[in-house]
Amino acid sequence: MRELRIAIPGMELAGLSWGEPDAAPLVLIHGWLDNAASFALLAPRLADRFHVIALDLPGHGHSDHLPESTIYTHQDYARAVLAAVDSLALPRFHLLGHSLGAGVATMVAIAAPERIRALSLIEGLGPLGDDGSRTLDRFREAMVSTAGGARPLRVFPSIDDAARARALASGLDATLARHIVERGLREVDGGYSWRSDARLSRPTALRLAETQIMSLLLGLAAPTSLLLANPSPPYLEPEALQVRIDCVDDIRVKHMDGGHHLHLEHPEAVADWVHGAL
Repeated sequence: MRELRIAIPGMELAGLSWGEPDAAPLVLIHGWLDNAASFALLAPRLADRFHVIALDLPGHGHSDHLPESTIYTHQDYARAVLAAVDSLALPRFHLLGHSLGAGVATMVAIAAPERIRALSLIEGLGPLGDDGSRTLDRFREAMVSTAGGARPLRVFPSIDDAARARALASGLDATLARHIVERGLREVDGGYSWRSDARLSRPTALRLAETQIMSLLLGLAAPTSLLLANPSPPYLEPEALQVRIDCVDDIRVKHMDGGHHLHLEHPEAVADWVHGAL
């Protein structure tokens, strides 16, 4: 495993890589409030065939935070990923994303179809959408949150305490959560605090309408494989997700028993799925 620093316009991204640099590149994009170490158990199982590159998205892991005057959106995450692969001189690559990263990866594949060899998605197809039912309330909440500033970050006495807190919040086993947590912490007075940008926990003011997402998905040309956990989480409602799946011509869907972080819970089985998908 190797640390990466990647200069893109206006900021620097971090990441991790595995495998031989002359192998076929496979870019991995993590979920919300995760980081590149989310793939610590999966990536080594793919490194025999691929040059695996796991990015820390802006505001996550060891990557820079966005300026205070800006906000985090799927569109800008996708732009950052495209800038990173440009900096790494990867004209074509395989792409895998989990959760938030699946939404970002979908948008990257739609934006640059000529660059994506194949697309693998875990627990997500496109970004979170808006059916209109909470648009006004969400917008007002986000504006109040922005005006109020960020809350002070919690300080944990130890890494184990932080891992237990993350496990409690996510339902992920604390031993598995530690892979993400160790990379996501920094030392402060009194212990450890999160590296991630506190603004990531603010409500999103405006989301794409579901009809807009469907229009984008109609332009998804890469061979796509989607892996879903069984049972499904509440934010991936099966009927609504099926509408999105029906927008994509070339897609294969597989279900696997487990939680939202399938790639941490079942890395061997997910590696087999990735090899089959790609």
